[in-house]
Amino acid sequence: MTIENPRVLLIDSYDSFTFNLASLCKQSIPNCIIYIIKNDAFTIPELLPFLSFFSAVIVGPGPGSPENDQDVGLIKDLWNLPERSLLPIFGVCLGLQSLSVAYGAQLRRLEVVKHGQISRIQHAEDALFDGVGMVDAVRYHSLHVVPVEGGPMEELAWTEDENGHVVMAVKHTVKPFWAVQYHPESVCTRGGGLEVIQNFWRLAQDWSRKVGRQATTWNNAVGKAVGDPWPCYPFPSAQPTPSEPRPTVTTAVLDLPHMAAETVCEFFGVLDEESPFVCLDSAAQPGRFSIIGSLMQTSLQITHFVGDAFITLMQGRHSTQEKLGRRDVWTWLGDFMARKRACGGHQDIPFWGGLIGLLSYELGVHSLNVLLNQDHRKGQHPDLNLIFVERSVVIDSTTGRVFVQSLIPDDSWIADTTCTLLSASQTSKSIPPSGKPSHLNPVVRLPDKSLYLARIHEAKERIFAGDSYELCLTARTSVSFPKVFPIFGSTSWRRYQALRTKNPAPYSAYIRLHPTTLISSSPERFLSTSRPPNPVFHLRPIKGTVRKGPGITRAVAEEALVGSTKEVAENLMIVDLIRHDLHAIVGEDVQVKQFCVVEEYETVWQLVSVIEGRLAPGIYGASDPDSQLGWEMLKRSLPPGSMTGAPKKRSVEILQTLEDHERSIYSGVFGYWCVGGGSDWSVTIRSCFKFEDSSNSSSDMEHWDMGAGGAITALSNADAEWDEMLVKLNSVVGAFTSCI
Repeated sequence: MTIENPRVLLIDSYDSFTFNLASLCKQSIPNCIIYIIKNDAFTIPELLPFLSFFSAVIVGPGPGSPENDQDVGLIKDLWNLPERSLLPIFGVCLGLQSLSVAYGAQLRRLEVVKHGQISRIQHAEDALFDGVGMVDAVRYHSLHVVPVEGGPMEELAWTEDENGHVVMAVKHTVKPFWAVQYHPESVCTRGGGLEVIQNFWRLAQDWSRKVGRQATTWNNAVGKAVGDPWPCYPFPSAQPTPSEPRPTVTTAVLDLPHMAAETVCEFFGVLDEESPFVCLDSAAQPGRFSIIGSLMQTSLQITHFVGDAFITLMQGRHSTQEKLGRRDVWTWLGDFMARKRACGGHQDIPFWGGLIGLLSYELGVHSLNVLLNQDHRKGQHPDLNLIFVERSVVIDSTTGRVFVQSLIPDDSWIADTTCTLLSASQTSKSIPPSGKPSHLNPVVRLPDKSLYLARIHEAKERIFAGDSYELCLTARTSVSFPKVFPIFGSTSWRRYQALRTKNPAPYSAYIRLHPTTLISSSPERFLSTSRPPNPVFHLRPIKGTVRKGPGITRAVAEEALVGSTKEVAENLMIVDLIRHDLHAIVGEDVQVKQFCVVEEYETVWQLVSVIEGRLAPGIYGASDPDSQLGWEMLKRSLPPGSMTGAPKKRSVEILQTLEDHERSIYSGVFGYWCVGGGSDWSVTIRSCFKFEDSSNSSSDMEHWDMGAGGAITALSNADAEWDEMLVKLNSVVGAFTSCI
C-alpha cells in the first residue's frame, strides 16, 4: 500500500530549524502535505480528534528539557496515545529525548556539549539506517539519554566521543515510534538526513499496512483548526488603483569613474548638522553601489516607537501623528510603499528611490512576541526611523557610472545636479577630513569586565542546560567628549570620514535622521531582496573574527577560523537558522552558496557564509511585480540571527535577562526599501550612534554609543570572548581616539 499525498503533522517546539526539517520531509516523502503546529497550540484531548487525518507525525527539535512540561507541551502525551489514535511518529533531538524519557530512560548532561559539531555516527544498518552507509551528522544538544536496559526502547545508532557512548537513534520495540538525536536537517549532515527520513516513511507505511490504518478523508474543519499547509504564501498583491497611475523614474547616467561618494555628500549638504541626511556607502568589496539621498524640506520622515498606536510623520518642522488602528507598523509601511511603487528606473542599479533608514533591535524583539525590558525608553531613539527619498545619486564603483535620478516629474534638479557633478569631476571640491582635534580627551567607558565575564558564565550555564545552542551576548560602550564647532562643519560627518578611513567596509553608512545620527562600517549584509518579479533573497551572515596584525596572513587566519571547531560551529548554527527563516517564506528553494569562507577586511579577517532563497516559478507572489515578499521576509527574520543565537526566540528571551541595557540601534538593521520593490538591509555592527536632545541643546558634551559582543557557545573561553569584543570595538573607537 502506497499512501498518495500523505498528510504529515510537524510539531514545532519554538525551534529555529523547524522549516529546514519541513523541507527535508518534503524531499523525502513523495507528494506529502505538511502542516505545522506549535507544541502548545493544542492540549492532547484537543488534538486527538485530528490525528486520524494524518499519515504520520514529526516531532521537531527545540530548546529546553523533555522533563519540563513548558518546553515540550503536548509532545509528552504523544508517546501514550490510545490504541485507536496510534500513528507513526518520528522525533528529532528533543523528540528523541522526550520519547526515551517517557519509557524510563535517564536524562543526563553531556560532559562536552555538542552544538553545531559534526560526529561520525555508528549504526547497525537496519530500521532507520537500512541501506545507509557512512553518516556524519550535525549535533545540537547538551542533554542525552540512557535507555533502560531491557526496556521497550531499542538503540539504533550511537557515537563514541569525549562523553563516551552516546545514543544517536532509537525505536520503540512495539509502537511505531522512531527518533534520532542528531539533526538530519542541518546543511552539514551527510548520509543521515534524506536517507533516514525516507526509511522512516517506508517503515511508517509498512506499519500502517500491517494494522490496516488509513488516514481519514480530509475535512475542512481540520484545516481550519491546524492552519494552512507549509509552505503558504499569504502575501497580498498591492497594485495602484486606476486613479493612481504608477510614477516613472527619470534617470541621467554619467561616466565618472573617479567620483567619490564623499564628494557627492558634501555637495548635497552633509556638513549642515541640523539637516537630515542619508548615505549608504559601499566603501569596500564586496559592496558595489553607494546611494546618496538629496533631501528636501518636504522629504517625509517616518518614525515609530514599539508600543505606540501611531506613526509620526514629519516634513521639515511640521509633525503629525497617524493612528495605526488595526494595522501594525509593518502593514502601515506596506500600504504606504504600495502607493509609492514606480517604474522605468535604470535596471542596472538596485535603488531608484524609496525609504532609507534604521530599524532597531527591539522592533525585531517585539515581532517575536518577546516582552521588552522595562528600560525601553520613550523619547530616545525611535525603533523605526525612515525617510522617503525622491532624489538620489547612485555610484557604481565597478563600472564608474553615476546615476542621477528623481521620482518627481519634469524635475530640473536632474540637469542641475548633472552639471554640478561633471564640474566636480574636473576639480575636486571635497573638503579633506579635519581629523581628531588634538585638544580633546575623549572618555571611553567600556563595559565592566568582571560583570561581562560573569554574564558569559551565566550564558554558558543556560547552554549546558539545553536552553540555547548559542547566545550572542553584547554590551554597550560609550564615548564622550566636549562639543566643538569645527571650521568645516559637521563633526559627525568628520567622525564618519575617520571611521571610513580606518575601517572601510562594504556596508558603511552615514545616516542623520533626528534624533539619531548613525555612522557605520558594517561588514555584514543581513538581507537583500532583488527587484520583483521573481525576487531572490540573499543573506551573508558573519561569525568568526581574527584581528589583523603582523604575521596574521590569510593562511594563519584560515587555520584560526576554518580550522576551529568553535568558529565553524558558531557560523553553522546561524546558517541553519537563516535557512529556516528563508524556508518559512519561500518554501523549498534555499541554497547555501558559500559556507565558512574567510574574507579580508581592513582590520580583521571574518568567516562568512552566503545563503540564497527564491520562490518556485509559478508560485503566487513570485511573478507578481508588486510583490512585498522582501518586506514580509524582513519582518519575519528580525532581529538578525547572527546577533541573537539559536533557537532565536528562546535565545532572545535569555539575552533580555543577561544584558543591562536595551540594544536600540545596535544589532538592528539599516538600509533601503526601493519603490521598484527591491530592498537591502545590513546589520548595525561596527557602528556608533548618538542622540540629539533638542530640549538640551545647551549641553557642552557629545555622547556616542556603540555595542559589541560575541557568540557564546559551550566552547567559549570568557577571557577570549572579552578580547574578541575589544577587537570589534577598536575598529570603531579609533574614529574618536586611539585604540583601546
